[in-house]
Amino acid sequence: MMKSLLYHARKSAALTVILLLSVLPACQQASTASASSAVPTAVSTATAAAVETTAAPTKPENPIVRLSTTTSVNDSGLLPELEKAFESSTGYDLEIIANGTGAAIKLGESGDADVLLVHAKASEEAFVTAGFGVERIPFMHNYFVIAGAPEDKAKVAACTDAVSAFKAIAAAKAAFVSRGDDSGTNKAELAIWKSAGITPSGDWYISAGKGMGSCLTMAGEMQAYILTDKATYLSTKAQTGLAICLGESEDMKNTYSLIAVNPDKNPGVNVKGAQAWIDFMLSDQARAMISDYGIKEYGEPLFFYDGSPS
Repeated sequence: MMKSLLYHARKSAALTVILLLSVLPACQQASTASASSAVPTAVSTATAAAVETTAAPTKPENPIVRLSTTTSVNDSGLLPELEKAFESSTGYDLEIIANGTGAAIKLGESGDADVLLVHAKASEEAFVTAGFGVERIPFMHNYFVIAGAPEDKAKVAACTDAVSAFKAIAAAKAAFVSRGDDSGTNKAELAIWKSAGITPSGDWYISAGKGMGSCLTMAGEMQAYILTDKATYLSTKAQTGLAICLGESEDMKNTYSLIAVNPDKNPGVNVKGAQAWIDFMLSDQARAMISDYGIKEYGEPLFFYDGSPS
């Protein structure tokens, strides 16, 4: 009897050992699988952190880029969008100084700007010829339009070009707001008056000495005529209530250019920063942003891109 009990005890113990030995490898595999699944997570996290670190641009040694530009690009809302994209992709800080083109070019002459974005061809070419600018790079355009009260007192809508429209406004002595600030728009306006053989003067002609947005607000309040770039007109149309009386004729094409300030004239300018801005503005990213800007809100682009991708 004792032998039988001993035999069954030994048999039970042996079965227990066999059972434990069969379970142990499965536990080891589960443990290994758990550990191996944890490794990719750690590696994945580290890789993501590395990618994020790589994606953030290194801050340049001289990070401030001074852009002297026209108020029309800034007032349209396009420039702030380009500024964000440029800073995000390069690490530079864009310092925007918005004036009329005449004042913008003067900042380039004095070395108080690193790069220009302006729209007055004759003045730009003179700036480069005098050695203040490296190269004039036309890269986008829009159109000037003549806006005014919807009733169109001078019948500008019946005119075929800007010269005949200005003659009709002067003949009717209809209120006209001029920027009067030596900007690219002001230069274009004065050239049209000259071609019309008219020196505008009198109570009907208001020289404001202000930027495009402010002048459009004034013209809206007075229900006056005004020469404006179409981009700023569209972005302020809801506030001014003005209508386009004459638009997008070939004689009112408005071309914008980039010009790096020449370090030979002004050694303190940020040459690398200026070139970084120009390279960005000639990139596919800027092309897409400029070409699409305005379509969603106004149903048409505010600017047309002419530059070539770098």
